[in-house]
Amino acid sequence: MDKVRASAAEAVADIPDGASLAVGGFGLSGIPDVLIQALHAQGATGLRVVSNNCGVDGRGLGVLLSAGRIARVTGSYVGENKEFARQYLSGELEVELVPQGTLAERLRAGGAGIPAFYTPAGVGTQVAHGGLPWRYAADGTVALASPPKEIRDFAGRAYVLEHGITTDFALVRAWRGDRHGNLVFRKSAANFNPLAATAGRVTVAEVEQLVEPGELSPDEVHLPGIFVQRIVPLTPTQAADKHVEKRTVRA
Repeated sequence: MDKVRASAAEAVADIPDGASLAVGGFGLSGIPDVLIQALHAQGATGLRVVSNNCGVDGRGLGVLLSAGRIARVTGSYVGENKEFARQYLSGELEVELVPQGTLAERLRAGGAGIPAFYTPAGVGTQVAHGGLPWRYAADGTVALASPPKEIRDFAGRAYVLEHGITTDFALVRAWRGDRHGNLVFRKSAANFNPLAATAGRVTVAEVEQLVEPGELSPDEVHLPGIFVQRIVPLTPTQAADKHVEKRTVRA
């Protein structure tokens, strides 16, 4: 089955208002920037995003955030995004902050069909006991706080119950991919992209290099095509357009 779409705009055209999205990337590394830009142009709003972070001001998911298109974020950290912090603290944005390893496992579990699991991460903190501010009121008080989670003892150690994550759509970026949707990720892009891809009911992947079926060795495929419904090949210019949050060079 040829899963290639003619454009990013076509690939995200049916994402509705209020949709949930798992979005790959780690900081600005490996983000599906072309698909994010296409979704911005498409106009969907009220989006519920699950991603390690929410981009930076003017880049990545920060583009959707600054346009007021995102209603809720589940992620690990605010990062270098001042608009993210402003919206959160002013009560415009609902935010569920999750320990990074727990977020990765929640996505993996959702993609594997595992509804929930126990982890020691967060035991003894508000992650487990509840009370983390999910949404602030305009006056700075907490309008919505995280609920307490189930805690159980296994072999004398406490564990907290976490739920797997599935989303309506997933947007990811891969280094190489074929027309059947088999994907290969490169370096830091391999951190959250494969997990996000499995969690989405409809996964859209932008690929830097599109190859024909059979050109990828089964041994090098990181994500089988069964998890991917749409492929968007990037132009060389799009593939080379990569940014970093903080560039550091030797004196």
